[in-house]
Amino acid sequence: MNLRFLIGLLLSGLIRNLLFAQQNALVYQSESLQIEQVSEHVFIHVSYLQTQDFGKVACNGMLVLEGNEALIFDTPTSNEVSEELIRWIEADKKAMVKGVLATHFHDDCLGGLEAFHARGIPSFGSDRTLDLAQKAGEAVPQHGFSEELIHELGEIKVISKYFGEGHTRDNVVVYVPSERVLFGGCLIKELNASVGYLGDANVGTWSETVRGVKAAFGDIKTVIPGHGKAGGVELLDYTIQLFMEK
Repeated sequence: MNLRFLIGLLLSGLIRNLLFAQQNALVYQSESLQIEQVSEHVFIHVSYLQTQDFGKVACNGMLVLEGNEALIFDTPTSNEVSEELIRWIEADKKAMVKGVLATHFHDDCLGGLEAFHARGIPSFGSDRTLDLAQKAGEAVPQHGFSEELIHELGEIKVISKYFGEGHTRDNVVVYVPSERVLFGGCLIKELNASVGYLGDANVGTWSETVRGVKAAFGDIKTVIPGHGKAGGVELLDYTIQLFMEK
């Protein structure tokens, strides 16, 4: 192999690795909130929920930023931490939150919704989520949709879509095509995770629902699960296999 070509290949790989490391950098951390960048316009926000069955659980949400506008998918777990996230976006990124969307009706998606409402930030969820949240006595998103909702931030399109039941009857996923980033929420498991909480689950359809997600978004690069570490398409495959066995 030509030495110059080999050196160029190695340098190219090194640059890609450095860019990847920068994109996955921790950009903010406090006792209650962590923010990590996963692509040019997409971040993971992590907050914590104290549960009876699983102890203190880290809960992922997604933030999409373009220019001076931001969208949040799943609130942090409390109003106080949601306010912390909003303040960071305003102070550090000089951006305004244009909306927040809950991917399902549990506390790890809706726990901080009232903080957004107090600031006049519009909230969204599927019609199923609105119905289940109301029945559960949770804060309810203001605007519903049936199967799919598309938000636009400048040139960036963000697709929220329902594929079927799994973790809950209402779980939706969110895809950012230009970034090739999927926020799977609690429908998608991190590698080697257990099945987790199944109190509102449909285990029988879970694998088929995730197959639909994988088929619809064939160019996924990064997958953000509801809990745990982000990865690639292998998270979808792991989730499919995990619930095929149930």
